[in-house]
Amino acid sequence: MSTSPLETSTAHVISCQRSDSASPTMTYHHSIIPIPLPIPDLVNSAAGGAHYSGAPVSDSDNGLVASPVSGEPSPSLQGDETIRDCIMADLKELYCCRPTKEIFERIWRPDAVFEDPSVKCEGYTEYAAQWFAMPKIFSESETISSRVMSFTRCPRRLVYAQTQEYTLRFLGTKKLIDSIIVVELDDDYKIIRMTDQWNGKQLRSWFGPNLLRRAKAVVTPWLIRAPKA
Repeated sequence: MSTSPLETSTAHVISCQRSDSASPTMTYHHSIIPIPLPIPDLVNSAAGGAHYSGAPVSDSDNGLVASPVSGEPSPSLQGDETIRDCIMADLKELYCCRPTKEIFERIWRPDAVFEDPSVKCEGYTEYAAQWFAMPKIFSESETISSRVMSFTRCPRRLVYAQTQEYTLRFLGTKKLIDSIIVVELDDDYKIIRMTDQWNGKQLRSWFGPNLLRRAKAVVTPWLIRAPKA
């Protein structure tokens, strides 16, 4: 059967429509590419933040803990600095042969230990007697220099270097002693142990020298009476 031109045209249109409906489609979205960022500036900023976000650092010249922003001691650390200065001031009085009961009440624990190469004292009766004996042995004692090496919170410890000049009573002989002094503190910043290392040398742990140091610590309170605690 023959087909009319109209039917042929209609069939062609229908075929095209079907072909169009079966073809794949493409959907367009808005671009999600971010706005360009100043990457070098961000990297520098992050590096700076990482540098200053750590723990405070100690100034190598004076042992002070400095604020990470301004370089000056922060308010909380200024309080620690004040405590440190008070401790050192009281210890200077002791080394300069000016001991008082108030100093021991202020910064020493009654059960504290004090030792140097000549003596090892345990408790107030022994260590106080040593300090009160010094004015009877030396006519003068002067602190030539002192320098804080470290002052830490955990553990609570003060370490400083000191040069002290002693003048022997009656003889007038002068003796210069360089020391590294290690002061261990409790939570109330009172001394629990103090070690005076002459010339920075570790104290001997041999039985003989320790026995002699303990003997001196025990005998001195019989000769020198310190005020009762």
